[in-house]
Amino acid sequence: MRSPHKKDKAVESQHVPASAAVPTRGPIPTPAFGERVVGAAAIALAASLAIQNAMFAATGPPGYGDPIEKVLAWHAENRVVVAIATGQEALHLPLLLGFVTGLHGLVGRRGGAGADWSRLAVAAGATLAAVSALYAVLWIGVVLFARELAAPSPVFELVWQLHAAAFALALPALGTTFIGAALAAHASRLAAPWQCVLGVAGGGLLLIAGVANLAIADGSALLFVGLLGYAAWLVWLLVTGVRLVLMPRKVGAA
Repeated sequence: MRSPHKKDKAVESQHVPASAAVPTRGPIPTPAFGERVVGAAAIALAASLAIQNAMFAATGPPGYGDPIEKVLAWHAENRVVVAIATGQEALHLPLLLGFVTGLHGLVGRRGGAGADWSRLAVAAGATLAAVSALYAVLWIGVVLFARELAAPSPVFELVWQLHAAAFALALPALGTTFIGAALAAHASRLAAPWQCVLGVAGGGLLLIAGVANLAIADGSALLFVGLLGYAAWLVWLLVTGVRLVLMPRKVGAA
């Protein structure tokens, strides 16, 4: 026979409030570490891209429509410039992927508004990273060929043309990434309304230029349409990154 004292204890345990069984904690701060890291990635990416383009402007690289002899001569004389640029491309990949995936996480934490756009940005960013890697690999091939050639060869010209084609196809990938990220940030109130306009307009210019990828790879002046969109991307990255880094810390309950 079971003791009545044990029965009383069993009955009492069934009526213990849940609040008494599980200790509670007061409000704790939700760290803004995520916003700061994503913002820092955006700022670092914008700064590295700006430095890279300033370096090119200072050295006057050949255009895709220039004679192949000029292409060979420039790469033979500017191997260090290409080495720095391709090294930066290796840095751009983790910064870009970290930014778009981090932005997707921020969108989810803020209720999921714009989640479809942020998923688009992640997918397009991954595509852009792959095309950019191919672009950098072919560029390394160009500069290595240039070191050993006294005159252009058919293989050298082919690698240069493939490099140009990879660059042209990177434009629509960047445009899609830009539009997706801008609309996701706007929907989640991570960016100002004017940044959304800048993103859609700049991304649209990159898409338009990307449609003419064959002409651009052949040296068409349509490249400047894409360069306008590219400049808008740098401005958007910098402004968005600063906003995220300066975003105030929030407080929530555990």
